[in-house]
Amino acid sequence: MRIGQTSFIVFVSKFAKAALGFVATIYFARVLGAEILGYYALILALVAWLELGGKIGISSAITKRLSEGEEQSAYFTAGAIAIGILAAVLSVGVIVFRDAVNDYVGVEAAVFVVFLLVLKLVHSLLTAVLQGEHLVHIYGLLDPLKTGSRAVIQIGLVFAGFGLTGMIVGKGVGILIASLVALVFVSVTLARPSTEHFRSLFDYAKYSWLGNLESRSFNDVDIVILGALVSPALVGIYSVAWSIAKFLTVFGTAVKATLFPELSVADAEGDSETVSALVSDALTYGGLVIIPGLFGAILLGDRLLLLYGSEFVQGTAVLGVLIVATLARGYQKQLVNVLNGIDRPDVAFRVNAVAIVANVVLNVVLIVWLGWLGAAIATALSATIGLSLSLRELHRLVAFDIPYGELARQLSAAVVMAAIVFGGQNAIEATGILEQNVVILVLLVAVGAGTYFTTLFTISRRFRSTVVANSPVRIPLVS
Repeated sequence: MRIGQTSFIVFVSKFAKAALGFVATIYFARVLGAEILGYYALILALVAWLELGGKIGISSAITKRLSEGEEQSAYFTAGAIAIGILAAVLSVGVIVFRDAVNDYVGVEAAVFVVFLLVLKLVHSLLTAVLQGEHLVHIYGLLDPLKTGSRAVIQIGLVFAGFGLTGMIVGKGVGILIASLVALVFVSVTLARPSTEHFRSLFDYAKYSWLGNLESRSFNDVDIVILGALVSPALVGIYSVAWSIAKFLTVFGTAVKATLFPELSVADAEGDSETVSALVSDALTYGGLVIIPGLFGAILLGDRLLLLYGSEFVQGTAVLGVLIVATLARGYQKQLVNVLNGIDRPDVAFRVNAVAIVANVVLNVVLIVWLGWLGAAIATALSATIGLSLSLRELHRLVAFDIPYGELARQLSAAVVMAAIVFGGQNAIEATGILEQNVVILVLLVAVGAGTYFTTLFTISRRFRSTVVANSPVRIPLVS
């Protein structure tokens, strides 16, 4: 397996980021309530969509061209100029239409949107460079730094009584700190780009932008539509359920980030065997954490949401469906990542176009029909459609085997885990000690995780070999 220790470093950093965000969100939910979290989620969703317009695939193109190793400074400068112009245009647009922005969110939000938009575009430029320069481990370490600094500042400002304003300012400062650190590691410099450099970036971006749009659609289109149809409190509860579901994607995201430059190099060298092996690795480990997470959510979802407050427990069903969505989406992202890595953004474009249309249409129809649960179902269905299509398209371009045996072993380990957790939960509840929810939840999660990985380590030779090969210390009995 070529994912190796770099992928593990990225995973640990993203896990730390997600864990910090998880703890911080619990504090905000308990102090501010679901309604304020709903306003915050809508502001972030608007910023995310505008950020997408400010990149239009250029950041992905920068990563791709820099990863090829030629004229890196010129490509960086061309990308920075393009993103800077778009940032200025979008910021002016938000100010001009500030009344519509404020009316949609429900609070004075236009200035907040511009503040976060500019910072996020700068950050996206710098992280694109880090990935393109094969500094994926540095890129990964920025996440916990950004989230940690953001969480500390937000908690301090919320504690001081600044509420929603404190949340926004803390978010922005966290992005700024991470961007300054990224700047230290960026080795490219400014250089005069030619027309060819701009053309090369846009030739790639004209296809890859839809991949970013599809990603944004998967993450936020449901929240954006819910914002127009349900109360801010329900949006807040839904966003919390989403944050938990996304927590489970950290390992798959680390695998994806690590594989892209490897795929790009292998494709440039015409090494089809390595590309096939990397596809197999991606499918083997893309759902490593999400599969047991789904079983865990079914058994412990209500207890998990109770951490945020009693009003959040009504999102238990939504949480389960969203984790199904992230599972299908996780595999789809791995496959589309391969398409982009082998320089076939045109194929990825077609896959993403179908997924976007399906997501938007299904969300509108099912939210009107079923309410907020319909949003989760629509997201899961559109992710499944995207997965099926990406699998079919990639099979036409790359010869690879789907690791059915490994996936079956992961599922089997998850079933064993679920049985142990279910028995443990019943045993605890039989004692009548129900008020210590945090202690019970932590205990059951720890037992479940230990059971899952121990079982998988025992029954899967491939997983066992991967752990041994990438362990920094010798593992007795197996190594």
